[in-house]
Amino acid sequence: MKIQSIPLSAKSSPQKLVESFRDTGFAVITDHGILLGLVQKVYSEWQEFFASPTKFDFIFDKQTQSGYFPFKSENAKDSPIKDLKEFYHLYPGKVLPPTFTSATIELRDALLEVGKTLLEWLDSDSPAEVRSLFSVPLAGMSVGSNRNLFRVIHYPPLSGTEEAGAIRAAAHEDINLITLLPASTEMGLEVKDSKGNWHSVPGNFGDVVINVGDMLQEASGGFYKSTTHRVVNPAGAAAMRPRYSMPLFVHPRGEVKLSDRYTAESYLIQRLKEIGLI
Repeated sequence: MKIQSIPLSAKSSPQKLVESFRDTGFAVITDHGILLGLVQKVYSEWQEFFASPTKFDFIFDKQTQSGYFPFKSENAKDSPIKDLKEFYHLYPGKVLPPTFTSATIELRDALLEVGKTLLEWLDSDSPAEVRSLFSVPLAGMSVGSNRNLFRVIHYPPLSGTEEAGAIRAAAHEDINLITLLPASTEMGLEVKDSKGNWHSVPGNFGDVVINVGDMLQEASGGFYKSTTHRVVNPAGAAAMRPRYSMPLFVHPRGEVKLSDRYTAESYLIQRLKEIGLI
């Protein structure tokens, strides 16, 4: 499985993104202009948040899905076992806890700009028959969306007493159009190929891993595949270290028509029920 590494500034990059998404559902973006120091600062602030008992003052709102989700809140679709993680949902217009600087918002907005560029590439370089399926251009689907989600995840060190079969994130596909993931603090992300084999996702710290979500698969009539991925439990000394990641999930506005079967809102509600969040 060849996940392409694609610089944001190269002229050939739009077509390479189409090829990598078609082949694997994933790609790695380099040369994107997001400062490594900003990524490190955001990780540092969230490490302090998850280590503090005050996190429970920010329990998520069941209606808006914003806020803090305690350990073992979520399961993958069709999995009865909860993932070994806790996380925080930041949606547009929502305020962070007062201990945070502006760094998280700056990073989220920078990732959204990169995401807009990538969707523009898909708008311009996807085959004409695929582009004809989009109810509006992909880059316009998420403009002004209150569903664009920045999720900061903490996977605690393993205790050795975990439930049989429990891993940091069970095999799943993302719900949204595309996901942008600044490289996590530890390895563990794996993607499944068409033959059922698992492969580690490459990416140096500072690169941005991106992947196709279910909504892009739906909107493209299956041309782009939402590839199954997971986060496995580490072994040895790595099992005693926490892992942090912070994916940005780019979502269409709720009223956007994905296909004859779904709007973005109807699809999202169905999936949130499947993973146990509503």
